[in-house]
Amino acid sequence: MGQQMVATLMIGLREGLEAALIIGILMAYVKRLGRPDAARKIWLGVAIAIVFSLVCGAVLTYGAYGLSFTAQEAIGGSLSILAVGMVTWMVFWMLGASKGMSADLRGKVDAALVGNGLGLAVIGCVSVGREGLETALFIWATTRASDVSPLVGFLSAVSGIIIAAILAWALYHGMLRINLTRFFRWTGVLLIVFAAGVLAYGIHDLQEAGFLPGPFMAAPAGAGWLAGWFGEAAWAFQIPHIIAPDGFLGALLKGTIGFAPEMTKLELVVWALYVVIVLPLFLRRSYAMERRNRPGAVKNHPEKPALNPGKPS
Repeated sequence: MGQQMVATLMIGLREGLEAALIIGILMAYVKRLGRPDAARKIWLGVAIAIVFSLVCGAVLTYGAYGLSFTAQEAIGGSLSILAVGMVTWMVFWMLGASKGMSADLRGKVDAALVGNGLGLAVIGCVSVGREGLETALFIWATTRASDVSPLVGFLSAVSGIIIAAILAWALYHGMLRINLTRFFRWTGVLLIVFAAGVLAYGIHDLQEAGFLPGPFMAAPAGAGWLAGWFGEAAWAFQIPHIIAPDGFLGALLKGTIGFAPEMTKLELVVWALYVVIVLPLFLRRSYAMERRNRPGAVKNHPEKPALNPGKPS
């Protein structure tokens, strides 16, 4: 259970820090403009986003009760894959967005201040609500994949959000300095590994629902070489007698790299393809972004010559 709590705490920490940084940028800018009324509208949007996120989490947790087993597995598998897609998009988006986030948000604030300023509530709601929706969906998928109580997953995620709020407060007041590029890189690596396990579990759900070939359905007539992906032949391995699913090692492997003592061929292939493709691509882009952002780094495009090369511009 401890490994799954780390996964949900990590998503709460990362998403919480992103949301806190966004709120900090917005509040610092309107404070500099001397607009306390604008700050109140931003907080209104943040409150709406928090309520929206909690409602989404409750719907995900309790909304499937009363549905058939097939419907539950189909919905669960589809939402797990959606959660992986959103988390993957999020870790890549943060690579390119972090450098220009402040200027982009200031531009949105300037536009929203025209008129009654209610657009600021929308900015706060959308900015934080996106993070909240991603958090709710990924926490639900993670706890479902590991059979952890939704309450435990929620509390560990809240712990991560509280830690993120403390870090953001310390950063805002100059009490702490951290390399955000490296922070988002290595939390991104962990989330990609966690997401691979959620993806494999989502595939397993869709196999149980009969939407994907697997061990829970017989091979159709004339399947040919595809027959090996149906029935008992669809299992890649079954070793619960070696690694107990409810034992420490089984929980550790499932909570860290998504390994289960019983996995189908399709689960294993999808898990491996995701890790082999996404993880190196993410690391390569992260290091490339860091090199480009270093002071004195040579740009890929030619710069315009200064009017007075001998004097600083």
